[in-house]
Amino acid sequence: MAPISKISNLPIPKGEVILGSEIRSSIFQLIVKEFPDFSLQDSISLEELNEFRKKYLSFLMEEERGELAQIDKDVFKAIHTNKILSENVVEEHEKPMTLGERMADKIAQFGGSWTFIMVFFGIIIFWMLLNVFWYQNRGFDPYPFILLNLVLSCLASIQAPIIMMSQNRQEQKDRIRSEHDYQINLKAELEIKLLSEKMDHLLIHQNRKLLEIQEMQIDYLEDLIKKIKS
Repeated sequence: MAPISKISNLPIPKGEVILGSEIRSSIFQLIVKEFPDFSLQDSISLEELNEFRKKYLSFLMEEERGELAQIDKDVFKAIHTNKILSENVVEEHEKPMTLGERMADKIAQFGGSWTFIMVFFGIIIFWMLLNVFWYQNRGFDPYPFILLNLVLSCLASIQAPIIMMSQNRQEQKDRIRSEHDYQINLKAELEIKLLSEKMDHLLIHQNRKLLEIQEMQIDYLEDLIKKIKS
């Protein structure tokens, strides 16, 4: 008497009887999912087994496409939700400037320009010419221009702390920029490491699936050889 298939309840042709214990575990679980009463001692035909193999291969392909689609969604979400760390490097951490600090920046910026140098030398030459030639050295500051020396000394004494104040603020900006550079480098290092781990996981997972598909192909060949011999 020919064995009866547990799936279709029909007789199985000779040479096509497959026991549940001979089926690969992944295919067996798929059969049990559709037919909970199927056990290791039950029989199934080779044609029915091939149908379940096709279903399992389709399931692997769909799962692979789902994983790739999920990766695309994750990347898209990261682009739209993650903030760029390098934005607003100074503005986010810098306190509002006072009137004195703004004036110090403007004065230091003007004092280090060619405009200041040309205007400064023009005033000095005009001062000298005015007292020597116009007032014939009997004006408000005759030679050797003691008042001019006093003005220049006061200007130098005031300009020096203003420049130092501006340099201190520039040093604070540079320190904030260096801290941001460190944070950006650290963030990039962590993201590269995480991306590398994801790629390794994806490759291992894909290799496992490819190996399983190759093993299933070997099963097909073994069944074909068995059928030819019978």
